[in-house]
Amino acid sequence: MKSTCTPLSLALLAAVFLLAASPLAAQEPAEPAAEEEEAGEEGTEEEEEKPPIPAGAELKVSPTELTLEVGDKANLTATVVGADGETIEGVDVVFFSRNRRRLGVNPAGEVEAHGPGNVKVIALVPKEAEDEPRRAEALLRVEVDVTIPNPPVESVEIVGLPGAFYSGTHLTLQARVVDITDVVRDDVEVVYSSSNSGVAAPDGFGGLDLVAPGATTLTATAEDATSQDDFRVARNPTPRSELTASAEEARTGDVVWFEAVGRDASGNEVEDLPIRFLAAGQAANRILAPGATAQIEQDGAFVAERSGIYTVTALAGGHSDSVPVRVTPRRVNKEIEFVGQGKVHDRRTSDLWVWEGTDGRDYAITGTWGAEGHAYIWDVTNPESIVLIDAVRVDARTVNDVKVSEDGRIAVISREGASNRKNGFVVLDVSEPQVGVRILSRFDDQLRGGVHNVFIHEEHVYALSNGRRFDVISIEDPTQPHRVGRFELDTPGHSIHDVWIVGGVAFSSNWEDGVVAIDVGGAGMGGAPNNPVKLGSYAYPSGWNHAAYPYRSESTGKFYVFAGDEAFPYGELGRDPRAAPPRAAGWIHVISWDDWENPREVARYQVPEAGTHNLWIEDDIMYVAYYNGGLRVVDVSGDLRGDLYRQGREIGMFLPYDSQALVPNSPFVWGPQPYKGHIFFSDWHSGLWAVKLKDPEDPNRIIGEPH
Repeated sequence: MKSTCTPLSLALLAAVFLLAASPLAAQEPAEPAAEEEEAGEEGTEEEEEKPPIPAGAELKVSPTELTLEVGDKANLTATVVGADGETIEGVDVVFFSRNRRRLGVNPAGEVEAHGPGNVKVIALVPKEAEDEPRRAEALLRVEVDVTIPNPPVESVEIVGLPGAFYSGTHLTLQARVVDITDVVRDDVEVVYSSSNSGVAAPDGFGGLDLVAPGATTLTATAEDATSQDDFRVARNPTPRSELTASAEEARTGDVVWFEAVGRDASGNEVEDLPIRFLAAGQAANRILAPGATAQIEQDGAFVAERSGIYTVTALAGGHSDSVPVRVTPRRVNKEIEFVGQGKVHDRRTSDLWVWEGTDGRDYAITGTWGAEGHAYIWDVTNPESIVLIDAVRVDARTVNDVKVSEDGRIAVISREGASNRKNGFVVLDVSEPQVGVRILSRFDDQLRGGVHNVFIHEEHVYALSNGRRFDVISIEDPTQPHRVGRFELDTPGHSIHDVWIVGGVAFSSNWEDGVVAIDVGGAGMGGAPNNPVKLGSYAYPSGWNHAAYPYRSESTGKFYVFAGDEAFPYGELGRDPRAAPPRAAGWIHVISWDDWENPREVARYQVPEAGTHNLWIEDDIMYVAYYNGGLRVVDVSGDLRGDLYRQGREIGMFLPYDSQALVPNSPFVWGPQPYKGHIFFSDWHSGLWAVKLKDPEDPNRIIGEPH
């Protein structure tokens, strides 16, 4: 396989930057044409020339709106009509759904309702036929509104009732509601009633007061479905309760564990006694109008957002006990100072990877987005003087993702928007970056729809295929990559955005399907690269799951998955590279996942004015690219509960302003990576950056605690 790149001299690169020209693609002039010829020999068919679309033409879609029941299908018909009213034949119209999980649509315009909601189907004629539909710039475009009502409820069941019921206690009721499509619903109101309100009385808010000894029947109603549970309330045997705490003093963000028990007259613990925890307190005097300052969950986990004195109370069968706790400021804040920059001002920069080369020097590779298929290789041994030493250009518009193997010899770059629609990925030899980076192979078999993200793990590439699945490609011989396995969900309209692998377990990010854990050789469940086995999954209501970073806490040993959102509810990313991007939304969801079958979301890190992109965690510190919110560095040590942002866990932030950027002074941080005492990150508008943490000049100065 011929290489499309040759080494660049440092003198030439210096001249390039002095002239403010584009970073050069290291390639021989004849090579790109040869690459296209090779692609043609592999069977690319010559496409029939399409008719021109005259000015004043209009795209018409029928019907203009639809209402479908879940499971129903319908057909959309699209025609292009000229200004004279005549139909223009032979024009390709592309259909896609704004929410494939709820509504699917095929290339012929047949739609199928998968789940309830209001969904838009987009019909468009792209300006350029090779564009990926969801990112295509439209020559003509029409939106069709599709309404899918909720299916009727089939069953309701009261769940989680205790083994014993005692007078004078209070229960929080839970119900499982399932509709006729076998979907568990959390959007249906459940009404509870009791046959004997003198024994047990629903409070109208999902709770049940156990008033006096006796028998009763509890009924749950959801739409037309009902269920009943008979039980008997016993006399409360607890004359007293006891409450203990794991600590008397903590910092903001630290979890203090409370344990409460009820005891009978003989001092024995009463089993199954419902206990309710309450927290109240006073923030420190210097904090004015503090708002909500602390929380306690019903498993006894207490955490405060502001310093002060708090009292936790346990209610157990009409008895209570209280314990105070002092909370002090966390004081983990540091300053982040600029170290160096590898400037890319003429195109958007995508992801990065930093590694130690076989020669002991340090290197980084960055991709480009919506441009000409470049990946740049930098020498970052001296982060104060980041030097571009080579560049690779492949047939693509976007090199969205870049990864380097564990031994630092192989890199893989993704391809989207190839001229022949054969995307896939490219394998590079990066064993001697100072001598030059060589293309070893390309792999595009069954990856025509584009590869958005990749991951390298133990001589295998996990490549996302057209946003539907990941394929597992062996690169034991990097010149001869070949597929050995694949993994795809079976949910309606499923999609995948990213995959990250730790210890032989892959964690894929799947938008509405959430995070999915898959054994690919490390979980002991029979999984392997050629036989991926699903271990468990966790989805959350927004459906914005974009990235996931698995991490075992060094301070507690607990296993978490930090799941990041991506959303642009205020406007989509545009194609104009010099236009300021819209404001992003979303946050980091902290999922406790020590049991594959029982993941639980326990905390969040949410910056109000921005939204997340990629993240990295190391040494109990989380580094998050927050798009227009810049780089954020967060303390994630200890047990995690509540909103980490409001607890003063943010160590620091950095906004990469650059007056010469593609969009001047418009930070849009894409991805971070801590490396040898520095933090490297890529910015969409300005290239590769290096910064580092340093102690603040005034460590006691915390304005508006906890930030």
